[in-house]
Amino acid sequence: MSTSPDRLDDLVESMTREEKFRLIRGTVLLEEGRATGYLPSIDRLDLPSLKMVDGPLGVRLDEATAFPASIALGASFDPALATEFGEAIGAETRAKGIDVLLAPGCNLIRVPQCGRNFEYYGEDPYHSGALVSATIEGIQSQGVGATVKHYVANNQEHDRTEVSAAVDSRPLRELYCRPFEAAVDADVGAVMAAYNRINGTYATEHEALLTDVLKDGFGFDGPVMSDWWAVNNGLSAARAGTDLEMPGVGVFELLPTQSERLTPLARLNDRWPDRIPGPEALINAIARRASASRGGFPNVSESKFAGELEDAIETGSFAEGELDAMVRRVLTLHTRVDRSKESDQIHPEEHDVLARTMATRGTVLLENDGVLPLTADTDLAVIGPNVTTAKIGGGGSSEVNPFNTVSPAAGIRNRASGSVTVAQGHPPIDDPSIFSIDIGSRFFGGTESADIRPAIDAARAADVAIVVVQDIATEGRDRQSLALPGDQNQLIQTIAANADRTVVVVQASGPVELPWIESVNATLCSWYPGQEAGSALGKVLFGDADPGGRLPVTFASEGTYPTGGQTSYPGVIGNENVPVAQYDEGVFIGYRWFDDRERSVQFPFGHGLSYAQFEYQSLSLGDGTPPESATVTVSNSADRSGREVIQLYVEPEAPAVDRPPRELAGFTSVEIPANSEHTCTIDLDPRAFAYYDDENGWTIDEGTATVAVARSSRNTQLRAETAIQADDSEDAEPR
Repeated sequence: MSTSPDRLDDLVESMTREEKFRLIRGTVLLEEGRATGYLPSIDRLDLPSLKMVDGPLGVRLDEATAFPASIALGASFDPALATEFGEAIGAETRAKGIDVLLAPGCNLIRVPQCGRNFEYYGEDPYHSGALVSATIEGIQSQGVGATVKHYVANNQEHDRTEVSAAVDSRPLRELYCRPFEAAVDADVGAVMAAYNRINGTYATEHEALLTDVLKDGFGFDGPVMSDWWAVNNGLSAARAGTDLEMPGVGVFELLPTQSERLTPLARLNDRWPDRIPGPEALINAIARRASASRGGFPNVSESKFAGELEDAIETGSFAEGELDAMVRRVLTLHTRVDRSKESDQIHPEEHDVLARTMATRGTVLLENDGVLPLTADTDLAVIGPNVTTAKIGGGGSSEVNPFNTVSPAAGIRNRASGSVTVAQGHPPIDDPSIFSIDIGSRFFGGTESADIRPAIDAARAADVAIVVVQDIATEGRDRQSLALPGDQNQLIQTIAANADRTVVVVQASGPVELPWIESVNATLCSWYPGQEAGSALGKVLFGDADPGGRLPVTFASEGTYPTGGQTSYPGVIGNENVPVAQYDEGVFIGYRWFDDRERSVQFPFGHGLSYAQFEYQSLSLGDGTPPESATVTVSNSADRSGREVIQLYVEPEAPAVDRPPRELAGFTSVEIPANSEHTCTIDLDPRAFAYYDDENGWTIDEGTATVAVARSSRNTQLRAETAIQADDSEDAEPR
């Protein structure tokens, strides 16, 4: 039977109750093949199965292209590039016979040390919304359903399954919900509900957010699926708006299908005496304890829908019509899947090229005294604990097994014509995996020692020393601090004191502190650059590609962020022994906080340098009050082309409520040829002129505002004042 939208009601009507229950919770994949999640087929109705796989840095199944981390894509400020990436990862997903990609993630970076920041785009809701919607459009163009996650206010990994985000409705709507609303506008296939609580209620049981806001308010017609084992009460979750429980089975039932080593345990369990706790009980107990210690899954033993919800249907406390509505939403996900779009793009060469382009376009040049770009014949020392290994990503469900990798040392060697000497100078920084039994002490920087003398000798002999360092981040744990782990800061200081010139390359999951930056000649942030890390680095260092990235997060000292106090992060124990994180900063996160408090930062949101020389010539506003667009002319006076990210901010004058001094309202990433100028028209987000009010929704007050064109949130180039006419919420909706 067809799963086209006009046949869904007929399909639901044709199902037995048992068949309906098969569609609202996952199960074990018994047929040939593997997947992260699985919904079985109903052959009688010609309804195919749905296979799901993890993202968002690449397809987590066998080998796949390991693209740069989402935060690197966020640094590109380029929705067109995000669409191209979505098309590529969607094609690889389809080629592997998978129907639904569990990506992208679009939680905002509120806590700078959050272990999962590398999976997100940045700290600004408009910026994140533009990139997430573009990524979804690319994924779904390949006949694959996309899943946006993790709804909502999932901003820390510490206590992620228990913490309650105490956040008011205004920041929820102005900040944390907005990227998800953009995903719904992009017709996303599914929304994944988070582990955490919001104002005391689990995300999977939060009717106001799941039904009132997401479904009724944003118009989302697909299924809300739980994160893996995130349903705590099956009946409460279903009533609130969770339609699909994943993975839908206990860990003992699931794991034997994922690992042949556990199959004998399953067989042994079948023969175990009932009166004695057997292997299943043991494995479940171990899994619960290990999982909880990693901020993991609290309910790994069983399905909550299988028991509680089925019982509620039988007793009449949950209506058949409510079950039908859940099933219809799951069937809507089927309509996002187009199996006729066949793909053989398991590993096309153009995906390697795209990964390399994404890495160069996401690389941020923080400072440069003229040492970059390098000349090809420069004699180099390439130093760092992991300089012979490509930094693929962080730990967790986004881990990718790449087809091939290019390390920083290899990429530089391939490009340089002068001598290249490689030395570590520091013990390796481990790449953690959430799937490891024991991450070990080196997760937080290591206790090993390394001989730094070869690195010092190499630096003294070279024209330029390039030091590559990295942080450590993984799903399930937050970073201990914003400092680089181990003695990497000391390594940089030592090399800088012995080298003629020093360039530092920071591979980071988010903001890091850079206490040595005044001692070096240039600093690049390449985030987690993926399998083409070395090739991209070589292109940027030698000027074959302009460093196209701009910071999607503010870099500042750790204690100065709004989450610097314990009540804000990681939270304190509140009522009923529940940890509570107070979002007392309200709508002031990231650059909004620092601008409102007039606090100094190391590098502001939107910052990034180019090898070209840009000058802003003119700014004019389009029609409307507020204006719908702005036209900007930028010139490049350098003898080489360069990439600029043109940013528009709205600065309200005398607002009726407390608002940030400026908010991002538009941006574009453009390549400007040498000795030329470029004129572009950029849409202005009407939400930047509005605020959210509980009674009136999105509200625009009459008055005036300034539109600023800038190179960062703190580097304004030109300003234009505009009149603002009061308007209602419908007219304040994003275009």
